[in-house]
Amino acid sequence: MFDETITRLRADGMRTTRYENFIGGRWVEPVDGGYFTDHSPINGRPIVQFAESTARDVELAVDAAWRARGAWGDRSLAERATLLLRIADRIEAHLESLALAETIDNGKPIRETRSADLPLAIDHFRYFAGCIRAEEGAVSVIDSDTVAYHFNEPLGVVGQIIPWNFPLLMAAWKIAPALAAGNCVVIKPAEQTSLTLMMVADLIADILPPGVLNIVTGAGHVVGRAIAENPRVAKIAFTGSTDTGRTIMHYAAEHVIPQTMELGGKSPNIFMADVMDRDDDFLARAIEGFAMFAFNKGEVCTCPSRVLIQDSIFEPFLQKALSQVDRLRVGDPLLPTTQMGPQASSGQLAKVLDYIDIGRRRRCGCAPPPRRQSRSTGYRGTSGPARRSGRRGSVPDWPSRREPADNPPARRRSCCRSASRPSPSSHGPCPRRIARRSRTGWHCPNPPG
Repeated sequence: MFDETITRLRADGMRTTRYENFIGGRWVEPVDGGYFTDHSPINGRPIVQFAESTARDVELAVDAAWRARGAWGDRSLAERATLLLRIADRIEAHLESLALAETIDNGKPIRETRSADLPLAIDHFRYFAGCIRAEEGAVSVIDSDTVAYHFNEPLGVVGQIIPWNFPLLMAAWKIAPALAAGNCVVIKPAEQTSLTLMMVADLIADILPPGVLNIVTGAGHVVGRAIAENPRVAKIAFTGSTDTGRTIMHYAAEHVIPQTMELGGKSPNIFMADVMDRDDDFLARAIEGFAMFAFNKGEVCTCPSRVLIQDSIFEPFLQKALSQVDRLRVGDPLLPTTQMGPQASSGQLAKVLDYIDIGRRRRCGCAPPPRRQSRSTGYRGTSGPARRSGRRGSVPDWPSRREPADNPPARRRSCCRSASRPSPSSHGPCPRRIARRSRTGWHCPNPPG
């Protein structure tokens, strides 16, 4: 199936086995001539090569964006909206190929790339095409002789750095609003998952004027730093780890430019005792919520990476939850029945296994992770073939530990302080009380399963 997919992509969308940088509306070889090979997490086989860029390549991209910024910013809102709609239509026309490419490059199941990643990416371009048409300024009357008026203008050149967990969708999140607002973009995709964005650049090269969208591939500490430090970049947007985000903010602060940061966090699911008052649909959805750690292979900032269960229901709830986990289908992500594919890289695999080891050291009651088995059933990077495609019950044992009944989760700073989205589940008012008492910015009471 993998070979068939590669053949199909080369016939529709993946134009080459070596991608240069996309600068000024054309493909430009890296200044130093270096390339790196992108491997599929499905089986470790090489897919394509990308430019191993340096700060000099970023400078070329900024040059192109700088030249294009005036004409693009002066375009009418209607013109920019029309071009965004054309981009959406072009991506939609190649949805299947791009979904397949996202799966072989990232390892996420094809059921997710077909039904979520690609449709949402397309919708973002259409959404912001509509938003910009409705953009308005404001006028305030100060007194009979004074009027204050406010209107929005493009910043000029903006820099964007995206992660590997939602490669094309994250690109759409950043590119669409920036282009709609009249900015020119210099964007760096994650070096592990650059394929789909480069394919899209090829598909839409005839839609956007040269220099409006520029893509530079390479290592984050080289290319990302060069973008954030460039004095002609008027704003930086970054999605990724908290540590890297802090570093990017430091670079951007040198030029006192605005930053948009979406950084990683923890999202504990909190299950209160009354979820088991009745064996009904509410309980079933709560159990489904427990298993949402498998969504996107757990590679998402809102992943329920920890579960807090009220002591009185600990055993029966955990038994039901683990039964739900056992039904997850782990295997070849190109199969439409697979729910959890391989980790995006060997580095991510190592991190997952390390957390399992941490759970064991903290006496969480989990069995040793089946390392050889895990590498062939989805918890793997580029180390071996997926031999048990489609089989069930391959997820390592869930780490679990009881906490004292008088130590409620809302009082445990270590549980919720750094959470990006704690999700309390209860029939009653408990979720709201927990939300008010925990020190986090986002809460999702009774999230859907």
